[in-house]
Amino acid sequence: MAEKLDLHRKHKAEYVAPKSPALVEVKPAKYLAIDGKGAPGGEDFQAKIAALYSMAFTIKMARKFAGRDYKVCGLESLYWAGRKGQDPAATPLDQWRWKLLIRVPGFIDETDLAKAAEALAAKGKPPAFKQVRIETLEEGPCVQVLHVGPYSDEGKTVARMMEFARAEGLTPRGRHHEIYLSDPRRVPPERLRTLLRQPVRR
Repeated sequence: MAEKLDLHRKHKAEYVAPKSPALVEVKPAKYLAIDGKGAPGGEDFQAKIAALYSMAFTIKMARKFAGRDYKVCGLESLYWAGRKGQDPAATPLDQWRWKLLIRVPGFIDETDLAKAAEALAAKGKPPAFKQVRIETLEEGPCVQVLHVGPYSDEGKTVARMMEFARAEGLTPRGRHHEIYLSDPRRVPPERLRTLLRQPVRR
């Protein structure tokens, strides 16, 4: 029996969780993605997480039965403010924009997506799954650090990332990226582990 593909293990250099900010090189990666607007954790946010996971597991099971199994990755997200150049930290939460992501193997394609959407429609699932698409992120060099604690306390960790970037002669580019290593439904806020990633350039 072929070993189940684990993308985090295969690309472990991209998922290091340093306690102090560090520079990592992130190669292009394929994701299932869905966009939204509003406060993270709100009703629309939760509905779109459900839609994203329903697509992810439907695609995974179809591929498993076809003989090419892999582990479904955890949730990731990108955040940005509504207007270019606007600081998300200074923007009301209800104006935040976000993209929810689940990484998938490179062999997943539009045909997989279409078949999964057809299967979910046949089951009468809420229609948000129709907004899920396939995207490739090309982040390149990034500053990355492990944040331990509530999501609301991330500002201090982000400040450390920016201080490190400046000291290295790096400038932020692209969107703030979060990789969730803990399930907030099962882990208390003070113990949540989240990888924070910020693409940078010299």
